[in-house]
Amino acid sequence: MPFVPVETPKCPKCGKSVYAAEERVAGGYKFHKTCFKCGMCNKALDSTNCTEHEKELYCKNCHARKYGPKGYGFGGGAGCLSMDTGAHLNKEEEGLRNGARLEPKRIAKAPEGEGCPRCGGYVYAAEQMLARGRGYHRRCFKCLLCNRTLDSTMHCDGPDREIYCRGCYAQRFGTRGYGHIGMSSLGLMSDIKDIEWQSDMAPRTAVIDVSKIQARPGEGCPRCGGVVFAAEQVLSKGREWHRKCFKCRDCTKTLDSIIACDGPDKEVYCRTCYGKKWGPHGYGFACGSGFLQTDGLTEEQIAAGRPFAPPSTTSILAPEGEGCPRCGGAVFAAEQQLSKGRMWHKKCYNCCQCHRPLDSMLACDAPDKEIYCKACYGKAYGPKGFGFGHTPTLVSTGDGTSTNLYADGKPLSGQRSSGGCPRCGYAVFAAEQMISKSRIWHKRCFHCSDCRKSLDSTNLNDGPDGDIYCKACYSRNFGPKGVGYGLGAGTLTMA
Repeated sequence: MPFVPVETPKCPKCGKSVYAAEERVAGGYKFHKTCFKCGMCNKALDSTNCTEHEKELYCKNCHARKYGPKGYGFGGGAGCLSMDTGAHLNKEEEGLRNGARLEPKRIAKAPEGEGCPRCGGYVYAAEQMLARGRGYHRRCFKCLLCNRTLDSTMHCDGPDREIYCRGCYAQRFGTRGYGHIGMSSLGLMSDIKDIEWQSDMAPRTAVIDVSKIQARPGEGCPRCGGVVFAAEQVLSKGREWHRKCFKCRDCTKTLDSIIACDGPDKEVYCRTCYGKKWGPHGYGFACGSGFLQTDGLTEEQIAAGRPFAPPSTTSILAPEGEGCPRCGGAVFAAEQQLSKGRMWHKKCYNCCQCHRPLDSMLACDAPDKEIYCKACYGKAYGPKGFGFGHTPTLVSTGDGTSTNLYADGKPLSGQRSSGGCPRCGYAVFAAEQMISKSRIWHKRCFHCSDCRKSLDSTNLNDGPDGDIYCKACYSRNFGPKGVGYGLGAGTLTMA
């Protein structure tokens, strides 16, 4: 069947096709970037100052001038009478360019065939632009169709002795049909609406049916079965395709040697469609990490399409004492983990208690020749008692027996002295001393006399009785009493 081109939106200002690379949207209509300007003052617009009215664009000032309210207080600020409708800006005068008025120049007319081909005036050396031996004024050296200013690198001389830009030249005099659209090599130029301004000098090419000449079974194009000639063949896995047929099986995207992927069904796909249909599925595949991509497939279909056998590390056993200490299997270089000269499988290199996966930063070698994470190693082999393991809690081995050597906070043996700790009387060594009013205490004895709360330099209070208290107990025992003290203003406490 013949190819039907995709309809492209037309610019309301110039009536030509608008493509995605140059479109500007306003009021639901798509304009060219060069046409996106005010219809009155010719000011370039953007999304912040554009106003659309009946397919015409205006800046905010001109729209208010033409369609806004009129009369006292409008248009020129409060207290001003404005009836300006912008009629002076709507005049199509040759003396206006970009909103500025230019004084007309008098150009001396040259004899027939000697002056500027566009305006007929004399062309002097300081302003001439040459094209096919003819001299143009610099201001006249523009494309006949789009009025684009040209230079020597982009102008094209047409058969009608006019000058064009490359795009307009290709549209008016270039080849038509598959593979030709201006300067692009993979397009279809068959816009019927533009046919009235295209020249008859341009060659016309009909839509070619590549399947009309059928090849013998198994020898032609895999898509249409037609004979593939050398001028149009594209190779894929030794098979010859028509350039027209070399498209993605699912999305019909035109392919080349960079993005084409051969599927197991002997079809060709783009990379995206190949990944959706034949690539890995599940968490983290196809659409980025953290995304679940199964593309409508059930777990049974995925499992049937991609069977997966869990690797067994014990299928190849090593000699006694040479393999993995955990499973006894042979350890190969690609999966080995080292610990105290012993090789482990990466799969087996985890904590023997909580089975947490380990690495060189977390692994701890234990006396039982096993490996632990740091937390489990500390529980099994670390120091016990107050302040160890999970400060400031008491860690036990789990058999119910207490490991605290000082259950009542006092040592079991030692010498008492008059200069010892005021609480227990035993000698205080430098490693455990706490100082209060020139008195030295054990660290374990340095707590409040009433509530036994552990103290430090920030909450210590020395009582008149020679003992130490926290702030709350000191206030309760030795602080002022009465209304407003102890428990907040308005409260009577005599505790």
